[in-house]
Amino acid sequence: MSGLSLEQVTKTYEDGFTAVREISLEIAPGSFVVLVGPSGCGKSTTLRMIAGLESITSGTLKIGERVVNNLRPKDRDIAMVFQSYALYPHLSVAENMGFSLRMSGVSKSDRSRRVGHAASMLGLDSILNKKPGQLSGGQRQRVALGRAIVREPQVFLFDEPLSNLDPDRRVTTRAEIRRIVRELGTTTVYVTHDHEEAMAIGDVVVVMNEGTIEQSGTPSEVYENPVSKFVGRFLGSPKMNLIECKVELNGDRCDLCPEMQPDTRITVETKQLGANSSGRVSLGVRPQHILMGNTTGEAISIGTGTIQHIEQLGFARDFNVKLGAIELLVRESQGPSRSIGDSVPLSIDSSRLHLFE
Repeated sequence: MSGLSLEQVTKTYEDGFTAVREISLEIAPGSFVVLVGPSGCGKSTTLRMIAGLESITSGTLKIGERVVNNLRPKDRDIAMVFQSYALYPHLSVAENMGFSLRMSGVSKSDRSRRVGHAASMLGLDSILNKKPGQLSGGQRQRVALGRAIVREPQVFLFDEPLSNLDPDRRVTTRAEIRRIVRELGTTTVYVTHDHEEAMAIGDVVVVMNEGTIEQSGTPSEVYENPVSKFVGRFLGSPKMNLIECKVELNGDRCDLCPEMQPDTRITVETKQLGANSSGRVSLGVRPQHILMGNTTGEAISIGTGTIQHIEQLGFARDFNVKLGAIELLVRESQGPSRSIGDSVPLSIDSSRLHLFE
């Protein structure tokens, strides 16, 4: 089992466009790392450089202790699962899974053993003789995963493997992938644009934006302690509220004064500002951490708002609330009956504030 190391890796194309800019990342052996971000952020380019499908302009890529910058894909001991299943239509499931082994000269008995083991893990035993055209999308994806498993590589690479599946099948298949990779203990790098998928499946989540790494950490770390407005807004559904504020210092306390609602004062401890000790800050608060109604304890009152719109979600309700010129999204999992036009006191859980430059 090998880890991965990217040191100041950059990818610049001939037209001068830099898709990935000096990213550094250490991936421990056996860990499941998810690269997540919007389209064009460089996550798939990073994966393709690891696979050897894209050249590296500068920087160093290691698999284990080997520098692999100039190694061909077949010499890197990796297996990749693509967005498209890329199965041979004229071959059976068993033949598709064992094709790369046959091309590598693996004996028939060893191929049969490996294919049988992977099929058992993936629940494919009963369809080994079927052709891809006879399979559902979920079954084809499992065959593509089985084709990677039989190679017994040092590293698995997944490039948005679930994007062709319907929502229910996506949830089921990602759980299967996570279970199987955990059983195998193989180092895995997984690319997705779906933040919920990233949070659900990864040991480590790496958030990318415009070719750089914004933040990396466990799912709970990057969700609960985002280092930038981009991370705070990108992770989580519904999106984090952002309120632009002026800062007025007053000893060990300070007032955050929303620019669109100057009469409101949100008082916090100065130490919460960190480096944001003067000028302006963006106050971030997730919809579920804005409280409606009268509260006690550590909640900070921010005034009285008016409900503009309500969405019933079953497990919760989402409210669009107008606070002066500020529009806030509030999620309430339970509470009294509320109607459009109601005036409601608003407060923020003081332990859930995020302050950004």
